[in-house]
Amino acid sequence: MPVPQPTAEQRGEEILAVFDTAFGELLAADPAAFRVKFRKMAASAFAFYRGTACLFYSDLEAERHGGPFLDERTGRVWIHGDLHAENFGTYMDANGRLIFNVNDFDEAYVGPFTWDLKRLAASLALIGYTKALSDEQITELVRTFAAAYRERIHALATGAKTDDLPPFTLDTAEGPLLGALRAARSLTRFSLLDSMTEIRDYERRFAAGGGAVELDAAMRYKVLAAFDGYLETLPESSLTRPDSYRVKDVVGRRGIGIGSAGLPSYNILLEGNSDALENDVVIYMKQAQTPAVSRHITDEAIRGYFRHEGHRTVISQRALQDHADPWLGWTELDGAGQLVAEVSPYAVDLDWSDLDDPAEIAAVVADLGRATATMHAAADDESGHSLVPFSTERAIDAAIAADEDGFGELLTGFAHEYGARARRDHQIFVDLFRNGRIPGLRAPGGPGAAAV
Repeated sequence: MPVPQPTAEQRGEEILAVFDTAFGELLAADPAAFRVKFRKMAASAFAFYRGTACLFYSDLEAERHGGPFLDERTGRVWIHGDLHAENFGTYMDANGRLIFNVNDFDEAYVGPFTWDLKRLAASLALIGYTKALSDEQITELVRTFAAAYRERIHALATGAKTDDLPPFTLDTAEGPLLGALRAARSLTRFSLLDSMTEIRDYERRFAAGGGAVELDAAMRYKVLAAFDGYLETLPESSLTRPDSYRVKDVVGRRGIGIGSAGLPSYNILLEGNSDALENDVVIYMKQAQTPAVSRHITDEAIRGYFRHEGHRTVISQRALQDHADPWLGWTELDGAGQLVAEVSPYAVDLDWSDLDDPAEIAAVVADLGRATATMHAAADDESGHSLVPFSTERAIDAAIAADEDGFGELLTGFAHEYGARARRDHQIFVDLFRNGRIPGLRAPGGPGAAAV
């Protein structure tokens, strides 16, 4: 018998309760940042979905103790935590190769592998809807994703080597993935530096404006002390030239991503690998957030594994991403865990705006399925972490093999169901926001509202 749907008023109260848990303290500390975040989320159902991993996992709470394809191993693997169709793009790895893969690991944790797949599947339903694809076309897209994921997991579980299944690079990628890699290759460190810095008295410094905030002496000292702690978390291979870590300038930072509203952030300008000014490096230090999925995983062995959220983010990314950013590390500032990484000149996100042909979309979705499987397989007993002491690809492969047909059906059914829910939730959210119903925020643009 179908479970009755809550009324719009009831669902609105559920959304507000989840928001209070996830955002309450940060919103109270910086309501202006959340007005910006919520305006962005109001733009579309997909933007709302991107910003509400907290609501997604609250809705999956019933699966915390089990579900289809989940057992004591597949329910405890490294997961991305916010795997949607726009969290893919390019990066330059520690070997100097441009790679297209999953990005943005702020929400990464240990949990059920199906939660990543469901979050991605629902995002495909939302994107398909905005492109006016039929329900049947959306079903086929999700099946394509599921089949590609299943095929790659099986290949990895049965002994396929990296040479047989290479990552997406300039030599192996096709279509929009290759386009993103070529766009990344055309970017330069000099262009990034030119957009953020200026030369004063023969030395590079951060330029005023553009979201940069000057720090007072006390705050600057704290950031530099935290930077010293960060250096101790880097692998030996990243410390080959000590001069490269000479700090030239530090600023505070406003206006970072939709998921980081209210979290303090800083940019640090470093010497880089030579005295040449065009080789300077910008790294960011930001307070790491509590991942939404962690509120629904009660295993103390997982919770106790991480020193703080900065440590959790970095360890998770290193587990899930082969040859991660060599500048990736963690530290503490005012007792809060911090994530530190490079502001990369070579980051290009997958652009869905010009992806309209169903066949081309399907080819991209298949590649996303392969990338997701490779990510899940990377983080297991061979990744150097004791938290997941088994082969994830073999565990996942065995679970899917027990019900091959049911695997695709699980994801397609969920995609349609949750896509429709997210569209309804988006409208409810917009009405809550514009009518001043979110505690701590006045109606946007209403009397007394701060200008942002």
